[in-house]
Amino acid sequence: MSQSTIEKSASTATPVLEVKNLDVDIRTPRGVVRVVSQVGFTARAGRTLALLGESGCGKSMTAKAIAGLLDSVAHVAGGEAILQGQDLNQMSDKQRRAVAGPGLGMVFQDALTALNPVYTIGTQLGEAFRIHRGMNKKQAKAQAIDLMRRVGIPEPETRVNSYPHQFSGGMRQRILIAMAVALSPRLLIADEPTTALDVTVQAQIMDLLAKLREEADMAVVLITHDLAVVAEESDDVCVMYAGNVVEQGTVEQVFANPTHPYTKGLLDSVPTDAHRGTELSSIPGSPPELSKIPAGCVYQERCPFAAQKCRDERPALRTTADGQQAACHFPLTSLAASIENPGGTQQSDNTTRTGAHVLSEGA
Repeated sequence: MSQSTIEKSASTATPVLEVKNLDVDIRTPRGVVRVVSQVGFTARAGRTLALLGESGCGKSMTAKAIAGLLDSVAHVAGGEAILQGQDLNQMSDKQRRAVAGPGLGMVFQDALTALNPVYTIGTQLGEAFRIHRGMNKKQAKAQAIDLMRRVGIPEPETRVNSYPHQFSGGMRQRILIAMAVALSPRLLIADEPTTALDVTVQAQIMDLLAKLREEADMAVVLITHDLAVVAEESDDVCVMYAGNVVEQGTVEQVFANPTHPYTKGLLDSVPTDAHRGTELSSIPGSPPELSKIPAGCVYQERCPFAAQKCRDERPALRTTADGQQAACHFPLTSLAASIENPGGTQQSDNTTRTGAHVLSEGA
């Protein structure tokens, strides 16, 4: 995390995207299923917000709902996605297309699928300039070459005439990023941008995103299940489980002092030097089917602290400390003060240990 990003605190950075009470439903043969429920978060200029959680928790569905890219079987059932004062959910398709590019850019996880195999890279990169800026083909091609140079693609004057299959996976991902930032959007959504890339290329891609964010003072929403990427690259984190937000705050807050049992379970499952020589922890069970979400807390079936109140009542997202929030009736900060384990040591001994180690050891 750069010094300039650290200095731009969550309290002083300008909100670019505010998501409030977002609901997304999908139609299935067994009826309508709610896959995203009451999701809310704020992405701020110059900062990266990570949407973190297991596969199937609703991260990508949330991103697609914001970008207006939901499949035909899915639709936004409620809530707001306010981008610089305008609610994207109230826009027509034509209005959304006008916003796409200058207002919002998106990087997909599978570059080979996202790029059109029958058009050159120059044609695809130049499309935004032709549509939104009214440039001719020659002008758009010049802009495409400049974009390729900006994202570190060698010999852009020659490669601009190449096709997607003629690039490596890392270079294709750079091209997707170039397309997303072509019109200097205020918000960039990156959906698992380093999937299927080797570790060295992953680091290069994340460094590129951080560089572009700082240059343009963009807000970045990073969708990932990788705790190490979150610890190294993000400023804020929103933890999702079964389509719900269960905890959010700055990375320092959440990783050093997780207050929701699910967040703590995720952090405890990361191999670190602190766990060397001991059996690695895991979260028992599996996430619930989205068509069978329990009436109370969505995490109750896997939570070691679940009580009757958790089965009867869905916990609201409440502020626990310093702006950190958790959707839990019994957040770990309060459990630590009152619960002792059979060995006689307080639960707090394990409550904050893992997150601090993840940050200090780089996960």
